[in-house]
Amino acid sequence: MSLDHYVTLGRSGLRVSPLCLGAMTFGEDLGWGSSVEESQQIMDRFIAAGGNFIDTANFYTMSHSEKIIGDHIGRDPAKRDRLVIATKFSGNLYPGDPNGGGSGRKSVINACEHSLRRLQTDYIDLYWLHNWDVHTPIDETMAALEDLVRSGKVRYIGVSDTPAWKVAQANVMAQFRGWSSFIGLQIEYSLLERSVEQELVPMAQELGLGITPWSPLKSGVLSGKYTRTSAADKASRAFAGTFLNEKAYALVDELGIIAKAHDSTVARVALAWVRMQPGVSSTIIGARRLSQLEDNLKSLELVLTAAELAHLDALSKPAFGFPQSMQPMFPSIHHGGNTVNGVYAPPSPFVIDKTAKPY
Repeated sequence: MSLDHYVTLGRSGLRVSPLCLGAMTFGEDLGWGSSVEESQQIMDRFIAAGGNFIDTANFYTMSHSEKIIGDHIGRDPAKRDRLVIATKFSGNLYPGDPNGGGSGRKSVINACEHSLRRLQTDYIDLYWLHNWDVHTPIDETMAALEDLVRSGKVRYIGVSDTPAWKVAQANVMAQFRGWSSFIGLQIEYSLLERSVEQELVPMAQELGLGITPWSPLKSGVLSGKYTRTSAADKASRAFAGTFLNEKAYALVDELGIIAKAHDSTVARVALAWVRMQPGVSSTIIGARRLSQLEDNLKSLELVLTAAELAHLDALSKPAFGFPQSMQPMFPSIHHGGNTVNGVYAPPSPFVIDKTAKPY
């Protein structure tokens, strides 16, 4: 696979590259990240390689991320029109203003207008609800988003960091009312963060939302730069935080073995695993340096074997709570003694004797 082997995002006709360029690191306003010049170089390299999907948010680097994209791409109509530019609302940039953030109609429309100005474009390809606002009815948010779509200021809508039941409620309601529904689901997903497989991933597959994982390298823990004895700089370790533990180191060891077999790197193997998971459309990669982008792009050349995928799956398999914790027994209850869709289950111990009559 290469970056110009495009896929449709969820149940939509929007074509996106299999890797999405995350722009959270654009700008050094918070004391870390990429300079304006290097951010521009990263965008140019991504686009030259065939990438067409760039993701940002009104909140990133105090809105500077959007401005960097707008200054470099928004002023070039030909370049802008071939790209899928995604941004998010919900973040409040105005302390003291209760309507400066969240998902109410006043905030959503105002945030969109400001993002359009900073991005120097008259439309947003994909507008994400950044995270669930418990103080706003979801029908108000969906109605406001529908107005933006009908006005032409937004082409598609997506949702990020929101419970599965709330996303399902929003989409089913929107479909019944003839409104635009979410086509993408942005969630944290990696070999060290698989809890999303309990509810969010199956929900996305059932409702046709394309999954765009963020932090596929778990804040750099799965990049390969951290080992039990490494002395990585304090700034980068700050992002890794408490994730650097024996479980993570053991997983990185196994990733290293697979990487060596493919003449590849730990980071590329971790990215390939995420890309090959069911329901994943486009994986968000962040790069503070051009060299990091180059390494991440090469993950598309890597195809893990079924045995390698199974091995990594077993090493990182999460323990689910109720009701998923009961699912292993369901096949025996539903079709014990038979094979259905390739799944065989032994008879349940509760079944009656064949010769006996049910009560």
